[in-house]
Order: sequence, then C-alpha cells, then structure tokens
Amino acid sequence: MGSALFYHLTRSGPVQLLPMLIGKSLQAGWRVELRGRDRARQVALDERLWLGEGFLPHGLAGGPHDARQPVLLSVEGQAAANDPRCLIALDGAGVSGAECLALERACIVFDGNDAEALERARTQWRALKAEDVAAEYWSEAGGRWERKQ
Repeated sequence: MGSALFYHLTRSGPVQLLPMLIGKSLQAGWRVELRGRDRARQVALDERLWLGEGFLPHGLAGGPHDARQPVLLSVEGQAAANDPRCLIALDGAGVSGAECLALERACIVFDGNDAEALERARTQWRALKAEDVAAEYWSEAGGRWERKQ
C-alpha cells in the first residue's frame, strides 16, 4: 500500500526538487510518472531536465518507446505506459486514492507561495486522507526538507 508525500515548495521550484525525488525513486528500482496539467509545461520541463546536472533518463508520453521509459512525463488523462511505481504530480495534477494505494509512492509537489496551488494541495490532502491514504507533509521553509507532523 502506497502513501502520498506532499512537498510544500517555498524557497525553490519543482525543477530543483525533481532530481532528488526522481533519483531516489530510480535507486529504489521504481519507474516514475511525472504528471502535469499542461502539455506545453511538460515539454518545457522535458527540456529543463535534459539540461540539468546529472542524467535523468526520461521521455514525453505519447512516443513510441513510452513503455521503456524510466521516467515518463504525462498530462492528466494520459495513460502512463511505463508501469510506474511512483507518481510525481505537479501544478495541481489530480491524484486519486486508488492510484496512491496501487503505487509505492505518490509525491504531490506544490508552490506554497501561490494561494491557488496551496488550496488545491489542501483539497488533495483532505480527499486522499478520506480515502485512507497515508499522507506525509514535507516543507522546505526552514531551509532544508523536513517532515512535519
């Protein structure tokens, strides 16, 4: 049974956090779905991930080799053909309780400086908790990632 980890960004953006989350998932032997809400933002993220430090093998969903991708960038409503064990949701992308329970882990990454994003994350937290998903809250407000009770 998987869990949902909420990552509250206050000092950095998702591009700075993703290498850590993806790296830990790949080390655990998990394939990853990186889900967003907007195709153009996912295309831009794809380009940024290729330019970052280190190598994060990934691809955009909809290609001929989706099933082989260790990390697949998708948008809501698009099936992840790479059999992910970890889902990382950005920009308020939806994550269901059933998905969380079927995965090893779901990571919900949100911008705490954006009131709308903060409210979407709170709504997701309440919905997942109502579906008996174990949830954790992580904050970078103190300058490093800390799990909050």
